Amino acid sequence: MNFRANVYALKSLGVSQIISVSAVGSLREHIAPGDAVLPRQFIDRTEGRARTFFGGGAVAHVSLADPICEHVSEQLACSAEKIGQGSIHRGGTYLCIEGPQFSTRAESELWRQFGATVVGMTGMPEARLAREAEMCYATLALPSDYDCWRGNDDNVTGAAAFAMLKAQVDKTKRIVADALVSLDPGRQCRCHHALDEALFTPLEEMPTTTRQRLSVVLSGFVQRKGAGAA
Repeated sequence: MNFRANVYALKSLGVSQIISVSAVGSLREHIAPGDAVLPRQFIDRTEGRARTFFGGGAVAHVSLADPICEHVSEQLACSAEKIGQGSIHRGGTYLCIEGPQFSTRAESELWRQFGATVVGMTGMPEARLAREAEMCYATLALPSDYDCWRGNDDNVTGAAAFAMLKAQVDKTKRIVADALVSLDPGRQCRCHHALDEALFTPLEEMPTTTRQRLSVVLSGFVQRKGAGAA
């Protein structure tokens, strides 16, 4: 999946807030299949996925201390509570693996030792790219199983996971629809200023081809700096 192309396309259309929906495995007994989790942190265990827009003569180091936009995540949580059907869990850590295989039992137990709440295969590097593009990002994680940490009889399968996910489609659509009505696309957020202290290469020192390639990603930064920076 070309994560950069997806985030770039949304940015070019004027999107300021991203809601992602992800099927995950629960790593905690109190989080059951059918619940909803609004994680606030990520542990990235992916490999080989392009995770930055920068390079080619442009250096930026955005802060990912808090990768999830609290405002968008909280609105999702409120919408999930309004819709009902399953417990709502605010906070926690989403551990993202490369996939497409599920975890081994040893890995699943390791993720628990890491302090992770759920495990899935999406969310990274999307959250990284959204921050570089100065967009808000939040995840609605929907546990479809308990991964495989609970014992030999708890062997997650693709068929079972997709069956649970399919059963949650209607609920998920209603949660997202409710959140979209409540979110203000014009709301100013610190996510929208992520490059202010992160872009190390002056615009005038970037190669022309790089400036052109990054024009959409840098659009808000350039606008804040004024027409003279363009």
